[in-house]
Amino acid sequence: MEPILSASNISKSFIGVRALNNIDITINAGEIHCLAGENGCGKSTLVKCISGVYTPDEGTIQIEGQTCGSMTPIEAMNHGIQVIYQDLSLFQHMTVAENIAISKLKFENTKIINWKTIKAIAKEQLDKIGVTMDLDETVGEISMANKQMVAICRALAQNAKILFMDEPTTALTKTEVSHLMKVMLELKKKGLAIVFISHKLDEVFEVADKITIFRNGNKIGDFNSSDLDEKSLSYYMTGREIEYPRYHRTYKDNTPILSVEHLTRKGQYEDMSLTVRPGDIIGLTGLLGSGRTELAMSLFGLNKTQAGVIKVNGKEVDINSPMVAKKYGIALLPEDRSREGLFIERKIKENISAPIIDTICRKGIVNRKKENEIAEKYVEELKVRTPSIETVVGTLSGGNQQKVVISKWIATSPKVFIMDTPTVGIDIGSKAEIYEQIHKFADEGMAIILISDEIQEVMANCNRVLVMAHGKCVVELSEEDLMQEGADKHLAEIIGNQKEKALSQEVAQ
Repeated sequence: MEPILSASNISKSFIGVRALNNIDITINAGEIHCLAGENGCGKSTLVKCISGVYTPDEGTIQIEGQTCGSMTPIEAMNHGIQVIYQDLSLFQHMTVAENIAISKLKFENTKIINWKTIKAIAKEQLDKIGVTMDLDETVGEISMANKQMVAICRALAQNAKILFMDEPTTALTKTEVSHLMKVMLELKKKGLAIVFISHKLDEVFEVADKITIFRNGNKIGDFNSSDLDEKSLSYYMTGREIEYPRYHRTYKDNTPILSVEHLTRKGQYEDMSLTVRPGDIIGLTGLLGSGRTELAMSLFGLNKTQAGVIKVNGKEVDINSPMVAKKYGIALLPEDRSREGLFIERKIKENISAPIIDTICRKGIVNRKKENEIAEKYVEELKVRTPSIETVVGTLSGGNQQKVVISKWIATSPKVFIMDTPTVGIDIGSKAEIYEQIHKFADEGMAIILISDEIQEVMANCNRVLVMAHGKCVVELSEEDLMQEGADKHLAEIIGNQKEKALSQEVAQ
């Protein structure tokens, strides 16, 4: 059978840097094809070359046997190529129906919109993937999972033959991921070619038929997914064995740095208590919406508490702003690094120096020499891959952006570092490096609160774990508990039981 798309000898360079080097790839209809590799390896660049965003320096692209020259994005769409990027590129103020049928709205040569037709188009596409949705609801008001469904339906409405999906599960819960996978498998049965990028290896093996692996702009190889496992895939992606060693607390001082007693903020969390010592890595896990992030925001002065006590070094404190939190040695790595953790259009050095700008200023003038020295120090220490500290943060890969956020807070010398989902959307190589740094910080006496819904992440990094549900701590596991055989399965069962309870309550209502 002739492939629906084949690309040969695709090369692309940016300012002398070779992003793609003679890449060949073949995509078949009715197949799910994963592009795997570390951030910056060339996956997204290849997708942009195929979809007309970039013009390749060399190479040819054939679609259904027809050789295509350099294409614009519109020309690529006319050939049946659709791309769903991480931000989904939906119109937040428009309805579900309008977003799905946008091509009808955009290209119809009429002054009068037939809303009945618009809704019929939207319903037809939603029916194809077995999803029911309020067509009149504004997209800005729906869940991230439903936004993903709208983006898929929009692509189908524009006669997609090849659907590229860039990190489609990053912001989804496990239940939502499972539903998305079912939709992808259903579309595959209907003959759609799906090409997706993911750093979550379990998801890759769940749905992918073929895997193409990239490293440093080169193609390492094409594989049937059945011929690989997570260990071999990790090795091909990085060129090294990836291991996530368990953390064990060795710090001698057991005096609490941070104590939380009966902390409450109605509707978010209730009666939360925990104690954190130097060298502790405390895991907060559970279902999304359990109050973990809201608790973290309160400890950092972003959410005012309504009851309870926070103590730092045994002294009761009122943390009513991030400035006060910083004064007491508390740092927060936020859930959304791009919007909440970085000045995305500013340089690396400016981001790292931002929280300590008062210490390197004199009479309102920044000491650039000190700023550069500090930035260079943490870029080297955190292994940020960048040409220079002058690089704009927005041009870095997700893993390197996260390292910059970590660097800027480490520059404040925190006693307590709260990390909210520190490796979301990050490749396995960067993930291992971040884990290594977390262990190093804790070994040196820093206390860390790590929020994560990845059981593997919690098990590898935490010496104590609190499971939250509906704003409360329902189970606490000690280091001894975590060392027991089958502890990971036990933790998964606890979280699974909370999920079943939540579903039962929804049904009862």
